[in-house]
Amino acid sequence: MNPLLCCLGVAALLGSSLACPRTCACSLKKNGRLLAECAYRDLQEVPEGLSPNVTILTLSANRISSLWKDSFSEVPEVQSLWLGYNQISSIEPGTFAQLVHLKNLDLSHNKIVDFPWKDLRNLSGLQILKMNYNRLAGLPRDAFYSLKDLRSLWLNDNDLTTLAEGTFDNLPSLSQLQIFNNPFNCSCKVFWLKKWTENTSVSITKGGSILCVAPSRLKGRAVTDIPDHYCTAPSVQLTYLSNLDNTVMYDGLTLTLHCSVAGTPPPEVRWKIQTSSRSIEINRPNVARDGNILPPRRNKQSQEHFLVFKNGTMAIPNFSKEDEGIYTCLAVNDVGMREVSVNVALAGSENPADDLLRNAPQASHLGGRSCYKGDELDPSGAGEKLVIVYHMPRESRSKAGVVPQVWLGTLLLTLGIALCC
Repeated sequence: MNPLLCCLGVAALLGSSLACPRTCACSLKKNGRLLAECAYRDLQEVPEGLSPNVTILTLSANRISSLWKDSFSEVPEVQSLWLGYNQISSIEPGTFAQLVHLKNLDLSHNKIVDFPWKDLRNLSGLQILKMNYNRLAGLPRDAFYSLKDLRSLWLNDNDLTTLAEGTFDNLPSLSQLQIFNNPFNCSCKVFWLKKWTENTSVSITKGGSILCVAPSRLKGRAVTDIPDHYCTAPSVQLTYLSNLDNTVMYDGLTLTLHCSVAGTPPPEVRWKIQTSSRSIEINRPNVARDGNILPPRRNKQSQEHFLVFKNGTMAIPNFSKEDEGIYTCLAVNDVGMREVSVNVALAGSENPADDLLRNAPQASHLGGRSCYKGDELDPSGAGEKLVIVYHMPRESRSKAGVVPQVWLGTLLLTLGIALCC
C-alpha cells in the first residue's frame, strides 16, 4: 500500500474520532478515552457535533437550564458526564436512559425539583451519583434500586423532609452517603433512618449535620438522636365476643371481634376480610359514637354488613355461613405494621360435635361452650381456626328470621358504646 495513502487514512480516522464542537476542546487520553472539555463556555444547551467516541464529557459551570431526550444522543459511549454548576431545572424523561455505559454522573449545584428516576433503571454500572445542592423534596423508595455498583451517593443540601424506609436497600456497593443539610421532619416516618445509620457500614459524611427541623420538640436535634421511646412499633391482640353466653344461639347471632393495639404514635386499626365470595378492606370506622352508620367512601354494599367502631371493634350482625373466612386486624403507624388473623367458621345442628368433625376436622373443639367475652387469640397463632358452635332446636328453626331488627340494633349499639369506654 502506498505509505502516503496509509497516513492519510490514519489521519482521517483520527479526525473523525476527534470531531469536536468549536466551543469545546477535545483530546485523546493515554488510556484511549476521548475527552470533550466544554466547561466554562457560557453554554445554554448541550453542544452539537460531538464525536460518538466521547467517553468523558464535561459541561460544568455553564448556563444550561433544560435537558432533553436527545441531548446526549451523539455520545452513547459516555462514561463520565459532568453537569454541575449549571441552572438545570427541567429534565425530560429518557434523557439518561440510553447512556448505559455511564459510571459517573454529576448534577450537583443546579435547580432540579423533579428528576426522571426511572432513567436510573438502565444505569446499572453507575458508581458515583452527585445530586447535592438541588431542590429535591422527595425520592421514590425504589429510586436507586438498580444501582448495584453505586459506591458514592450525594444528596446533601436539598429540600428532603423525609425518606421512605428502604431507600438505601439493594445498594451492596455503597460506601459513602451524604444527606446532611436537609430539612428533615423527624416524625416516626424517619425513625428507620436512625436505626439504619446505627447498623450500616456505609460512611455517612457529616452525620451530625443530619438535623431535624420539625417537630418543634426535636428542632435542631440530630436525626440519630431521636429518642427510642418516641417511636415504637405496633402491637396487636385480637379477642372475640358473642351476644349470647350459652350454646343455644338463635337467629340473629352477632359475632364481634375486638382489636386491641398499642404503639407510638397510636396505631390506626384496619380490617381485611376474606371469604369464599369476596375480599374486603375497611380502613376506617363506619359507625359513629352515637351509633349512626357513617357514609361509606366506597364498596357500600360490601362494607355495610360489617360494623367497625372507632375503638377497634368490628361486629357482624346476622352472621351466616356466607361470612365464614379469615378476619385480619392490622395495626399501622409510622414505625411499622403488625397483624393478627382468625379463621372463623360456623357450625349448627342438633349435634355440634358432628359438624366440627365433618366440616373442620383441623379445628380445635371448644368443648360445647360459646365464645365467652374476653377469650383471647394468641397473635403468634395468626390464622387460628375459630369455630362458632350453636345449637338450634327444631322448634326454633320454623321461626327463623323472626328476631326483631330493633332488638338487634339496640344490642349492637349498647355493645359498641360499652367497648368504647
